[in-house]
Amino acid sequence: MSWSVGQVAGFAGVTVRTLHHYDAIGLLVPSARSHAGHRRYDDADLDRLQQILFYRELGFPLEEVAALLDDPDADPRAHLRRQHELLTARIERLQKMAAAVEQAMEARTMGINLTPEEKFEVFGDFDPDQYQEEVQERWGDTDAYRQSRERTASYTKEDWQRIQREADELTRRFVALMEAGEPADSEAAMGVAEDHRQGIARNHYDCGYEMHTCLGEMYVNDERFTRNIDQARPGLAAYMRDAILANAVRHTA
Repeated sequence: MSWSVGQVAGFAGVTVRTLHHYDAIGLLVPSARSHAGHRRYDDADLDRLQQILFYRELGFPLEEVAALLDDPDADPRAHLRRQHELLTARIERLQKMAAAVEQAMEARTMGINLTPEEKFEVFGDFDPDQYQEEVQERWGDTDAYRQSRERTASYTKEDWQRIQREADELTRRFVALMEAGEPADSEAAMGVAEDHRQGIARNHYDCGYEMHTCLGEMYVNDERFTRNIDQARPGLAAYMRDAILANAVRHTA
């Protein structure tokens, strides 16, 4: 039995464009073609795609995924064991970092020196104090929270307008890469992710790669942030998360 590229995309939750890209780079070449030349995928292809997506979720660059899967000495069961170990370690790491990371922490501090009129002018419909009580309760004792409070205490309206312009520019760059079909682990996307991390470190609190990764996870795990980010383009939150993770892997591997 075989399946079309559209069917496989639906099974796996990826785009047809992604499968075309995997075929073009030799990462997942369908086992057959129809008489009309259309891609047809069999069970072995689906097994390989599952492995690819496991490694991609863990942040491995596509080139490294291909090398791992094409290793003639590799045992499929060994792949699963390794992926389970990596996922377990990642979950433990995220749990340890969760108390120190939340973008709402930034929202809590935004506008503390602004009048209501100025806040509306700078942030539009977004209310930076919306999650104040939640953030204070969950992250008020973290170093990052205190550092952000100290840094932003003297920010003026002009400072917040600059920070908002920087954020808008990063969003524009991410969206442009998505529309151009650039994979999230491309050099260009990882470059924007690095600029995003440095902007947080410059304007709010020291943001290492592990913390940045946790922040990216929050973009897709908290529907409030996903909904807000995806207003610029559907799927942007997940794309940012993947780019952030890929960027962290290349700097910490």
